Amino acid sequence: MSHASGAPVAAGAASPEARPAVRLKPKAERRLLAGHPWVYSNEIEMTAETKGLALGGFVRLEAHDGQPLGTASFNRHTLIAARLFSRDPEAEIGADFLRGRLARALEVRRRLIDTPHYRLCHAEADGLPGLVADRFGDLLVLQLNSAGMQALEAPLLAALDALLAPAAVVLRNDTPARGLEGLEREVRTVRGAPEGQVELREYGARFLADPLRGQKTGWFYDQRDNRRWVAQLAEGARVLDAYCYTGGFAIQAALAGAERVTALDRSEPALALVQQAAELNGVADRLEVRRNDVFRELEAMSAAGARFELVICDPPAFAKSRKEVPPALRGYRKLARLAAGLVAPGGYLALCSCSHHVGPDAFAEQCARGLNDAERSARILRRAGAAPDHPVHPLLPESDYLKCLVYALD
Repeated sequence: MSHASGAPVAAGAASPEARPAVRLKPKAERRLLAGHPWVYSNEIEMTAETKGLALGGFVRLEAHDGQPLGTASFNRHTLIAARLFSRDPEAEIGADFLRGRLARALEVRRRLIDTPHYRLCHAEADGLPGLVADRFGDLLVLQLNSAGMQALEAPLLAALDALLAPAAVVLRNDTPARGLEGLEREVRTVRGAPEGQVELREYGARFLADPLRGQKTGWFYDQRDNRRWVAQLAEGARVLDAYCYTGGFAIQAALAGAERVTALDRSEPALALVQQAAELNGVADRLEVRRNDVFRELEAMSAAGARFELVICDPPAFAKSRKEVPPALRGYRKLARLAAGLVAPGGYLALCSCSHHVGPDAFAEQCARGLNDAERSARILRRAGAAPDHPVHPLLPESDYLKCLVYALD
């Protein structure tokens, strides 16, 4: 596998006997012993031997006094230098290990979701650092976001084959995280020949995703339950779904009996999938798509006096790094103000954020300020995060990224 940094990427997990040791600085093991799955580069004794280890190779983590701490993948070039895979320092990290973790993840999804359309693996929260796997029936779309998971590509594919025997597998290895890990970005089909759109179902609704060219894996399963909940407010309503992407909220609202749904996004390919989904679900006569920058369109709608009984705003991440947080907070406040101004008296507003750098309290505060700027009184009906196929690691707040607030406006 070629990569951006020029250093070799490990070909797979070394056997426990041959596994090199990486020692932490004094007292640096405290967070790890408390359950945190990461070790940062400034917590590690960077010896000459340690600096020479291949990207993504598996190591035996040790405290400064030699106490074994577990088995981790290691990448000296990143802030997150070690990602814990097992607390067993002798663990074999291969196809059997991966199949065991994936089987547990699959069991959880099958208990909660009645169609084979879900996030199968949510990285550290499912015990597989760096792996995102979304399932679209017999198609799997994977993101290998760390050097350690990249090193496990072959045993991972073998484990998935033994577990699910997918007809097609796509690697959407085009995330910014791979650049930070010293890995190239790529989109590659490793099994089958998926072309164009794939159909999926959520709570009886039919949708289309584009796993090769769409955002992320082609679909956002994380909003599954929020889409269904918000749809309860749509009966007989004029609905605006801003940042609609491929129509998750819009289609559910139309199926719930909305009088009229306007799906707004700047992406022409995404809006084409909204229209096709509207046809699939028999609601095309009550749904219109509108292409424009969302902020610009909300301002134009306000100037024109447009009003909706339900407005939904689910934007992409406004803050992709800590330095972007201040402008992101201003953006959420402005979005809340503009959206609230379009809600008819007695209507409803759903505001969402997927920026993990913006915490739930900060997001709620900016939304409240935006509502106040719009001179609208409101009450919160729902505070929610991602659907349960996006579990949260108890000690990793980064995995608890999605915020959804639903308001009743007076």
